[in-house]
Amino acid sequence: MNKDEVLKKQKEYLFPAVGNYYKEPLVVARAKGKFVYDLEGREFLDFFGGILTVSVGHCNDKVNDRVTRQNGTLQHVSTLYPTEPIVLLAEKLASITPGNLRKSFFTSSGTEADETAVTLAQIHTGADEIVALRHAYSGRSVLARALTAHAPWRLTAAQVPFIRHLANPYCYRCPFGLTYPSCELRCARDLEDLIQTTTTGRIAAFMAEPIQGVGGFITPPKEYFKVVAEIARKYGGLFISDEVQTGFGRTGDKWFGIEHWGVEPDIMTMAKGIANGAPMGVTIARPEVADSLKGLTIATFGGNPVSCTAALATIQVMEEEGLARNAKVLGDHLRSRLLELQTKYKSIGDVRGMGLMQALELVKAPGKEPNAPAVVELFERTKAAGLLIGKGGLYGNVVRISPPLNITKDDVDTACGIFDRCLAEMKA
Repeated sequence: MNKDEVLKKQKEYLFPAVGNYYKEPLVVARAKGKFVYDLEGREFLDFFGGILTVSVGHCNDKVNDRVTRQNGTLQHVSTLYPTEPIVLLAEKLASITPGNLRKSFFTSSGTEADETAVTLAQIHTGADEIVALRHAYSGRSVLARALTAHAPWRLTAAQVPFIRHLANPYCYRCPFGLTYPSCELRCARDLEDLIQTTTTGRIAAFMAEPIQGVGGFITPPKEYFKVVAEIARKYGGLFISDEVQTGFGRTGDKWFGIEHWGVEPDIMTMAKGIANGAPMGVTIARPEVADSLKGLTIATFGGNPVSCTAALATIQVMEEEGLARNAKVLGDHLRSRLLELQTKYKSIGDVRGMGLMQALELVKAPGKEPNAPAVVELFERTKAAGLLIGKGGLYGNVVRISPPLNITKDDVDTACGIFDRCLAEMKA
């Protein structure tokens, strides 16, 4: 089919809520390594990585070879039967996650992983109420949408009564109008007041992304998680670290984002980058927490042997090629180039993130008014120049940059050169 035929069938047969980037959607035909190709054969440098999912490059040969062998051996049996891939992956995750996270439950998405974590926390503590962060995104189920504090993604007015939302550590737009560090972490310490005034005084968990993904790569101060985790535990709650976007080397030097803050979660969720694009979600917990989940449960596609094999292969490639370290080194270089652009273009209000998870927040200078139209224009211009990027933020004014972890310095320089030319053309 040609591009027009694909788009016609999409309009006729897919939900209209399945939105696409760009005024004229990009119909992707194939991809390899750091590049994506459309039906006309045009090449694009991928600096969004399938929403932080393509960790080791598109169609990675080392991963695909093992997946192909597994496909010819055993494709599916469900969690009713143990397999070698599922136990090997569970063992591997226990060895690389922080603290005493040891027992895993496998699903096929981050949404399911987050739902499992909430259920587990409620059962283990005997409490119901969950505190999440404003600007958070947790997925597309009813519970996940209720955890999500980002109006465009909630879709319906359906509410889950046991969820409370805490002001988040958005330093660039501090909800209290303060400045770090003189703020004395008001956003974190407000958790105690929120628990005392809007809950029964006993919570099941505090749940947060170390760096908010859809929220626009909002990155908390270094002391933040120690403060909120201590308060949550004071009131009986567990700490759930949502690593769906920050996991697997993305933030540089560490396997998981929360390790940068020196806090050990009681439960951790992950998906996206774990299997380089194969559907996989995981909830891992301390043994005594995991053992609380009794009764009957099943995940038909959870722990699928092909997805588990893809995850094991992806982790092995990361280890062999030192990709967490590469994310740190090239993330620092990317950050320095973005900061250079900020000094050049007044429309860049903030640069933030860690590793190869970096963001530009575009504003209407000289103030901080969100500039979503500028992001739309930048998207069209970077697409025309052969660069794919992501966007996010409550106001739609944040550019998200998250290439595969095995990119090179030349790739970063190429991408930043495109940003520079496009912003200049925009007179930003």
